[in-house]
Amino acid sequence: MLGDKVLNKLEKNKQFKKLSSKGRLRLLKMHYESKVGHIGGNLSAIDIVLYLYHFMMSECDEFVLAKGHAAGALYIALWSVGVLPDSKLTDFHGEGVKLAGHPVAGWLDQISVSTGSLGHGFPVACGMAMSRKLSGTAGNIYCLCSDGEWQEGSNWEALIFAKHHKLDNLVLIVDANRLQGFGTTSDVASVENMSERFRAFGFCVDEIDGHSFDDFERTLNPSTENNQPRVIVLNTVKGKGVSFMENKMEWHYLPMNEEQFKQAVEEVSCL
Repeated sequence: MLGDKVLNKLEKNKQFKKLSSKGRLRLLKMHYESKVGHIGGNLSAIDIVLYLYHFMMSECDEFVLAKGHAAGALYIALWSVGVLPDSKLTDFHGEGVKLAGHPVAGWLDQISVSTGSLGHGFPVACGMAMSRKLSGTAGNIYCLCSDGEWQEGSNWEALIFAKHHKLDNLVLIVDANRLQGFGTTSDVASVENMSERFRAFGFCVDEIDGHSFDDFERTLNPSTENNQPRVIVLNTVKGKGVSFMENKMEWHYLPMNEEQFKQAVEEVSCL
């Protein structure tokens, strides 16, 4: 039995690595063809979004992308599970399209919240979790935030709300790539020691490698239950998988030229 579990875990890890590479390649192509940026933050977030959709969430669960500028990672995840056809991805970021630069609610069951104004997504996710508690509706709410987003006071108010109401159907995930629009998070408005700050509010907190399948399995499938909301801080790399983008603030904005796209594809293909 133990041997079967080990083999199953190894097979799932192998599947995840293939999925991660395939998702990155399609993400790069989508951004390149659309001539738009925000690639770095998508590459730091795509692993956790793919993991949630393929290995974690059931039909009862909902995902809220608070860091709306990572909409590309969400669209690729929905493409990878067959919700969006490949042809639809060519609409990304165009005029009057549904695949906007930030998620638009209502046109897909899987996108229930419009996000992009930072500091809004997590409070809404708390309200969704509270609604489920009051109505006795099954399922969890998974909310992915950026680290820079925690410079918004509304998020800390929402933490108080979540803790007070013991929203154990809520999982807050923070993409801590330590870079935002104008520099590092520590230079712009320090939110260092995020895990300790969350613990000070009384939350169960895990801090993990945000690109590790094993860490996702260990923390998102806990062996013990608790009656409190959970926080998972992901240590990630902005631009993960593309050498000239990794840990570079400018890839919060820049689109790729043809040469850069070809290099990015070559590097990701070798992961």
